[in-house]
Amino acid sequence: MLSKKLLTEVLAKALSTGADFAEIYMEHTKQNTITMVDRRVDTITDLLISGVGIRILKGTRCIAGSTSSLERSDLLACAARIADALDGVPEGHSLRLNERIFGDIHPVRIVPQDASNQSKIDLLKEGYFAALTYHSDIAQVEASLLDVDHRILIANSDGLYAEDRQIRTRMPITAIASKNGENQSGSCSPGRRMGLELFEQISPRQIGLEAAEQAITMLNAGYIKAGRMPVAIENGFGGVIFHEACGHSLEASCVSIGQSQFCEKLGQKIANEKVTAIDDGTIPGAWGSINIDDEGTPAQRKVLIENGILKTYMIDKLNGRRMGMEANGSSRRQGYRFETTSRMTNTYIDNGPDQNEDIIKSIEYGLYAKKMGGGSVNPTTGSFNFAVNEGYLIRNGQICEPVRGASLIGKGSDILMDIDMVGQNLETAQGMCGASSGSIPTDVGQPLIRVSSITVGGR
Repeated sequence: MLSKKLLTEVLAKALSTGADFAEIYMEHTKQNTITMVDRRVDTITDLLISGVGIRILKGTRCIAGSTSSLERSDLLACAARIADALDGVPEGHSLRLNERIFGDIHPVRIVPQDASNQSKIDLLKEGYFAALTYHSDIAQVEASLLDVDHRILIANSDGLYAEDRQIRTRMPITAIASKNGENQSGSCSPGRRMGLELFEQISPRQIGLEAAEQAITMLNAGYIKAGRMPVAIENGFGGVIFHEACGHSLEASCVSIGQSQFCEKLGQKIANEKVTAIDDGTIPGAWGSINIDDEGTPAQRKVLIENGILKTYMIDKLNGRRMGMEANGSSRRQGYRFETTSRMTNTYIDNGPDQNEDIIKSIEYGLYAKKMGGGSVNPTTGSFNFAVNEGYLIRNGQICEPVRGASLIGKGSDILMDIDMVGQNLETAQGMCGASSGSIPTDVGQPLIRVSSITVGGR
């Protein structure tokens, strides 16, 4: 890592034309990926990313740049280029960096970078062949084992000097089932902020079986008829709807510039009173957890919506200035080349008052969305469209035959009000969230919920 003396020198250069704040973000990331297809190891990829991002603020104006070089001359040159975008004089900052050490609530017992590729391949084979041999109709399987060792250093003109090390491990498996010229896929991709001890909690075999089971189920499913109906959305990745259709609209990057459906609604009811939604970066070992955000602010547990009332937003330093609010541990970036902004960590709807069996029994005819897929959303309007990867019809309060081709279509502000039952089996699932500051690991989650009425796309 860079010395405090050099960091101070670079910060001073960045402040030399009148900025009121300067920040240095240094990254050193190692990533290893092993992929299996066609019954063999297909690729083993090692990636190293190293560099520095420099940013200055002047009021609500932001100027940023980056360099892959850690040489003194190149760092000073990068800071000078950024400073040249302003035309002013130094404000007379007195720079002294004071190290802050934040406790690590994510201990790693088996560091993936220290493990052999063969030991990782053995884990991967267990998951791969469990999926491939699940059923004779499984035609193809692709499986990967990903581990990331992400180290960051943050120093700024407020005197902060902090470091963090983030180790994450994930195993995505996709199975394709084929019959009579028709294909259907299933997937399972658990991950955690931990090392290879992840697979003592989650068996690779179980990952493969879950992916294959979903593919076979959907291969034998009929198509759902489109229409408006009540829908029960299961836990885990079902939370992707809140994440995409509502969560992004609660990020300060949208709110501060008036491009959110929830602007100026703090203290107002925006959801059914059974809905409490939380963004929590402090969950030990969770995929989206952090010790500090990418501005060096400690991770926080933020209650975004409490019993239907909007309580706060996810706020970074720059957008906090625009809104007159304090940053709350929500600033994230993919790496040093990206400019940081407000993002989610582990975002979920909390457990509610309803029994899960009562949710299903309450639906005379509707859809049970067991596994959600991807989709699209407009954060300004909240309009969304999400695929249902595994769905079943509900008749007379009973889960019946599987159906394919279903999608959920609606608007974020509407669905929050229409969630009228919230169960008690909260679970999260892992994803990579893409936005202006790059792709970052996030958890989504919820218990089983009921949406009283929503448009279901189909045939």
